[in-house]
Amino acid sequence: MVAEVLEHLQPSRGGVFVDGTVGLGGHARAVLEAGASQLLGVDRDPAAVELARERLRDFGDRARVVHGDYRQLPAILDREGLSAVDGILLDLGVSSMQLDQPGRGFSFRRDEPLDMRMDTSAGPTAAEALAGADEKTLADVIYELGEDRHARRIARAIVAARTVSPIETTGRLADVVRRAVPTRGYTRIDPATRTFQAVRIWVNRELEGLGDCLHTVAARLRPGGRLVVITFHSLEDRVVKHVLRSMQAAGECGLRVLTKRPLVPAAAEIDRNPRARSAKLRAAEVSA
Repeated sequence: MVAEVLEHLQPSRGGVFVDGTVGLGGHARAVLEAGASQLLGVDRDPAAVELARERLRDFGDRARVVHGDYRQLPAILDREGLSAVDGILLDLGVSSMQLDQPGRGFSFRRDEPLDMRMDTSAGPTAAEALAGADEKTLADVIYELGEDRHARRIARAIVAARTVSPIETTGRLADVVRRAVPTRGYTRIDPATRTFQAVRIWVNRELEGLGDCLHTVAARLRPGGRLVVITFHSLEDRVVKHVLRSMQAAGECGLRVLTKRPLVPAAAEIDRNPRARSAKLRAAEVSA
């Protein structure tokens, strides 16, 4: 959703912008090309940081990319000597690079170690998390974060399977889930999809601190500054929607929501990139 990001972030006015989930640097590059004076890119994934630095090298001192979690953006901005900025972009969720890169364990399309960490330098892997959680915790995770009505059945199957041997690969987890979920004929999505989403969100604490983050980053925007957030599943979008609306209602930071309804990708973009189909963009502005 590059066109929509540029429309609402408005880098053509110049100033300092932050891409808090820089990934491969696609949005960051577009923001710089559109007129941003300076851009700070941040990402939890050390591999993404290195790739984004290479992709943005042409912009010289106008672009900096650092390793960090967008939920600690105020501390990162302080460290980088930025008291206030003109725009912040948060493109949440797992990136195409993480899904496609062998060995990361985000997808069950390849049988590989069950890692799933966005930040490979910290925290337990998905295999370690699954090994240490009790059945109730697993059921709650799969139901709440995967919105799967078979959560209890799947959790029971995971606990039973790991007593036989550890669940250490994507293929084994997917097989355990598929065997646990009753199916009749054709299903639109693989039965393992929701469990993989749930475990990924859980391992990376993707919802943890998201609401607080929106409050703190909005406070670092200059008057007229813009905040753009892209989500890829309903749980994230729900948090973003409610927090932005509540901030507007309370007059916090003088925030005004610019998108009454979330923007979604055009059909042409979905044809080019089917993974974009679930994206939703919401934007807000700090009053001048």
